[in-house]
Amino acid sequence: MAQVSYYGTGRRKSSVARVRLVPGEGKVTINGRTMEEYFGL
Repeated sequence: MAQVSYYGTGRRKSSVARVRLVPGEGKVTINGRTMEEYFGL
């Protein structure tokens, strides 16, 4: 069975934000780092 995934893109001026949602453990990664590492939480 194929894995369901959702992709989204947001643009403003010259910036681009891309998101990919896939079923899993609820892990959040930003540029290959955990959310805590990225935001310094």
